[in-house]
Amino acid sequence: MTYNDVRSGSHPSAHSRSGRLALAATLSVALAGAGALAAAPASALTATAGSTPSAHPAAEASTPLTNLSHLNFLLADVPLPVIAGHTTYQAAENPVVEAPWTYADKNDDGSYSPIGGGKFDPATGYYGQGAFNADDTSRAAVVYLRHWQQTGDTTSRDHAFQTLRSLTYLQTTDGPNAGNVVLWQQVDGTLNPSADPVELPDPSDSAESYWLARTVWALGEGYAAFADEDPAFAAFLEERLNLSLAALNAGSLGDYPSYDVADGDPVPAWLIADGADASAEAVLGLAAYLEAEPAGPTVAIAETALSQLSEGIAAMSTDEGASGDWPFGAIMPWTGSPSLWHAWGGLAPAAAATASEVLDDPALLTAAVQDTAQFTPQLLAAGGPDNAWSPTPGEAQIAYGVDSRLQSLVATAEAADAPGLLNIAAITAGWYFGANRSGLPAYDPATGTAIDGIERDGRVNPNSGAESTIHALFSMLTLDANPDLKAAALGITATVDTHGLSVVEAESGVITGGTVTTPKSAWTGEANWSGGAYVDLAAGGTLRITVPADDQARRVHPIVNQVVDPSGTTTWTTGTSRPGKGKQQLLGSTANGGAGEQGVTETPGQLLPLPLASTLPGRVTQVVGTTDAAAQLDALLIQPLISTVAVTGPAGDSTLFVSADVADTERRVDVPRGQQLVQQAFDATGQPVADAHKGKGDKRSGTVFIAAGGFTQVWFEAKK
Repeated sequence: MTYNDVRSGSHPSAHSRSGRLALAATLSVALAGAGALAAAPASALTATAGSTPSAHPAAEASTPLTNLSHLNFLLADVPLPVIAGHTTYQAAENPVVEAPWTYADKNDDGSYSPIGGGKFDPATGYYGQGAFNADDTSRAAVVYLRHWQQTGDTTSRDHAFQTLRSLTYLQTTDGPNAGNVVLWQQVDGTLNPSADPVELPDPSDSAESYWLARTVWALGEGYAAFADEDPAFAAFLEERLNLSLAALNAGSLGDYPSYDVADGDPVPAWLIADGADASAEAVLGLAAYLEAEPAGPTVAIAETALSQLSEGIAAMSTDEGASGDWPFGAIMPWTGSPSLWHAWGGLAPAAAATASEVLDDPALLTAAVQDTAQFTPQLLAAGGPDNAWSPTPGEAQIAYGVDSRLQSLVATAEAADAPGLLNIAAITAGWYFGANRSGLPAYDPATGTAIDGIERDGRVNPNSGAESTIHALFSMLTLDANPDLKAAALGITATVDTHGLSVVEAESGVITGGTVTTPKSAWTGEANWSGGAYVDLAAGGTLRITVPADDQARRVHPIVNQVVDPSGTTTWTTGTSRPGKGKQQLLGSTANGGAGEQGVTETPGQLLPLPLASTLPGRVTQVVGTTDAAAQLDALLIQPLISTVAVTGPAGDSTLFVSADVADTERRVDVPRGQQLVQQAFDATGQPVADAHKGKGDKRSGTVFIAAGGFTQVWFEAKK
C-alpha cells in the first residue's frame, strides 16, 4: 500500500482513538536585525541545485493567499432527518445544513470529484463510512469563522453559521451518550455511528473522541465570533459547549488529577482520548470562548477544563531539548507510547502557548517554547515537516502536519515574544510554495486547492480532500494575518539541502553472536521497527555498524527495544577498520531492559532511542555494540551537533544552522568575493543572541555563531 492508496486528508483511521497508531503503522511499513525575519539574501550561501518549475504562478506578497473556492466547492447541502437525540439550531425552520465532502479526487482534466469514505454501495448511495464527518465539519467551521473575523467576509459568516448548525446536529443531546458526537453522516443526512471499517469508539458517540475535542474547538470559536453578531445563536453554541464539557467531565476529565503509568513513567490520565493531540484542539476552543468574556455557569466549567487540559498537555512535554537527546523537547502526543511523535492533532504547542496567556501560566509557555524552538528545527533539518517519527523519521508530509507546526510557531512566538520562531515559521511555510521533497507548490492560491500529501521519495498525491484543504487554509490565514512572515515564506520556494538526523539500520552491520529478525509487522503497538527488522544479540554478542563520515562530531542514539525488567547493558564504542586493531573510544552504554511497568501501553517494553554519553568523532565510521545479555537493537540515530537546512527562492538563498550541542559553537563558511556574511542568531528559546559574534565574526568574516541548543539563519549580501 502506498501513500496515494491511503489518501492523506481525512483518512478513516486518523479519526479513531486507535487511528493515530494504525495510520502510523500503515505508512511506515509502506514507505519501509535581531527580531526581524531573515529576508532577501542576495547570493548563494551553498551551491543551489536547479529547482523544479512551479506548477502555477507564484503569489504576490500583497495578494491574499487565502482562497476559499475549493472549500466552498466541497460544501454540500445536507438534509436533516428527524432522529431522536439529534437536532440543531432552527432545525424546524431550516432542515438543511452545509458540510464538506470528506475527499476530492483529482480528475485527468484537472477538475475534482467529491467522494465519501469507505466502500460505496450504489444500491443505497451510502459509503461504508459516510460522505461527511464531524472532524472536517468542525474544522471547516473554524476556517470560515477565522476568515470572517479576519476579513469581514459575510459569505464566510454564513458558511460558518451553516457548518456549525451541521456540526451540532451530529452531537447527541440526550441519553447515556449525551454531549458526545457521531462521526459519520451519509448524503441524505442519515447518521452512521458504526463505520465500516470499524473505528473506535464504536458507536462513535459512545465515548469521547477527537471529534468531540474538535467540536469544542468549533463551539468555542463560534461563540466568540457570534457573541455580538447573533446573541441567540451564540447562546445556543454555549449551551452545546456546556453539553460537551459535561461529557468530558463524565469521561477523562473526571480522572483529574490522576496519573497512569506508561512503560514505567507517569502520564496524565485525564487527556481527551489519551492524548495531548486531541486535547490541544479542545483547548483552542475553550481559550477562544473565555477570551470573549462570557457570563454564566458555563464559564467556571470552561475555566476548569482549560486549566486541567493545559496542565495535561504540558505534562507530556519532554525535557531533553537543549541537551540534544531524543525527542529534542517535543510535546509527545499520546500517553500510549513514549516513542511515537506525530503531527495529527499536532497543535499542542499552539494550545499551550494560547492557554498560557489566558490562564497567566508561564509553565505552559515553557512547554510550547521548548517544542517549537528546539524540536521543530530538528524536524526540518531531518528532511522537513514529516507527519510522524515512530521513533525514526519515516512518514510522508501533509498539510495537516505542516500547518500544525506553523500555527504553533506563530502562536508561541507571539506569546513568548520570541522572534526567532518566525524565522523557523517562514521555512516551515515555504513547504506550501515548493520547499518540499517534490519541488512543487503544495497549495495553489488561485484555486484554494492543496495536495493531499508528498511521499518521502517526492511523489505527490494530487487529490485535495477536506482535511488538506482546511489545514492549508489555516496556514494561509496565518500568513495573511502576518505580512512580514508571509513575505518571507513566499520568498522560499525550494529546499536545496538538509543535513540532520539520519538512520543507520542495525541489520546493515556485521553481527557476531546474533541474528536479524523480521517480525510479521513492523508495528509493535507503540512504535515501528525501523526498516521492518532488528538484530537479536545473545549475551557476549557484538554488532559492528558502518556509518557515514562527517565533518563534525555527532550524537548517537541507539534504538533499543527495552524489556520490562533490568537485563544487562550494551556497551558502545568506536570501531576501527580492522577489528582488534587501533584504539577504541567509549561512547557510552544503553540498558537492554528496565523499561518498567507496561501500564496503559499496548506492548510491554519500549522501543526507544537512548542517548550515549560521548559524541562520535566526525572522521569515525564504525560504531560497535557489545552486550552482556540478550538485546534487541533496531538502528542508530545519528545527529550532527550542528544540523543545517538550506533553502532558496525569490528572496535568495539562506541556511539555517541548528544546534544539538550543549556549548556555543562557531562554524566557518566560505564567503564569496564581494559579499558579506549576515546572520541572525537565536538561543534555545528563540530569543535573539546579543553580540552573537563575540568580537570574532562581523559581516566581513566567514564565522557563523550558533548558541547552545539554538539556531542561526545566515545569508550573504553585497558589500556596502
